[in-house]
Amino acid sequence: MKKQWKFSKRTEWLIHLLAWSAVFLMPYIFNTENEVAEDKDSLAFRNLNTVTNFLWMGLFYINAYILIPSLLYKKKYVLYPLSLLVSFVLIMLIHGALFIPLVPGHDFNFYTSSAHNIVPFLFTIMVSTTYKIIYDKLKADTLAAEIQKENLKTELSFLRSQISPHFLFNVLNNIVAMVRIGSSELEPTVIRLSSLLQYMLYETDEEKVLLRNEVDYLKDYIDLQRLRFSSKLIINASFDIQEPAKTIEPMLLIPFIENAFKHGIGLLEIPEINISLSSKDNLIDFQASNRYLANDMAKDKTSGIGLTNVKRRLELLYPGRHELNINSRDGWFFVHLKLFVK
Repeated sequence: MKKQWKFSKRTEWLIHLLAWSAVFLMPYIFNTENEVAEDKDSLAFRNLNTVTNFLWMGLFYINAYILIPSLLYKKKYVLYPLSLLVSFVLIMLIHGALFIPLVPGHDFNFYTSSAHNIVPFLFTIMVSTTYKIIYDKLKADTLAAEIQKENLKTELSFLRSQISPHFLFNVLNNIVAMVRIGSSELEPTVIRLSSLLQYMLYETDEEKVLLRNEVDYLKDYIDLQRLRFSSKLIINASFDIQEPAKTIEPMLLIPFIENAFKHGIGLLEIPEINISLSSKDNLIDFQASNRYLANDMAKDKTSGIGLTNVKRRLELLYPGRHELNINSRDGWFFVHLKLFVK
């Protein structure tokens, strides 16, 4: 994997500051020896150009952060050059307003001034556009590398710990007991377990899966947990999926449910877990809550990828398209996730 360059915001702005300092100081550095000999007109025009550099600096950032993202990237190829033309005219008008007080005794000529400033204008646009394109490309490459790294790091954790060996051990023990008593629940239980394992091992290799498949997986997991804890646990689960053909990242929600079962049982007198999932239009709304004991919420490094890594995965896979709220109060632990899918 290629090394990805990544600067902090502080470093990035320091580079900008140094670059603009060089632009502003260069005329003075190269003319230090002749400053005394310069006549007043030369000094006046040089001061005017220095002030005008602030306009070029403003144009640089307006082009990079407003015009390119909103026009050029959206293929508005007519509006973009028109916007640049309007920007140039406005800069020349401001330049003309500055010309009168800074260069007394000279008349401002719009066309002459425009001819004099067209080169720095085009140079600013060229540098600004090049900077923005390279910056966005590096940012996209860095994000792609982070996603790849995150997926590689969590793949084994998903396969090995989302359904923990302890959970499978209990389910298999329950199946053995069903065999001995000839329970009618034996066959559907084995089918659920088989379906759950098949989904984990074969279907989660895809970048995205159908929402209905993910929901079926969650239902199988919850049903097997019902079997495991029998009447000891109150489980309220509801699913209202109006658009089952929507897609979602595989095994994105199971850590929240696994966490609810992990901490929602323990030594509680009346353990209770509530799970709801709804999908409408482009919104997937997931909620999970469970009773818990305060001393039972210590971090367990062997219990899957953990809520911290789930948050990171959401940031990478759904940037700006999710809302996650996790809080606890009055002996309850709450998770509320909204996913805005396409």
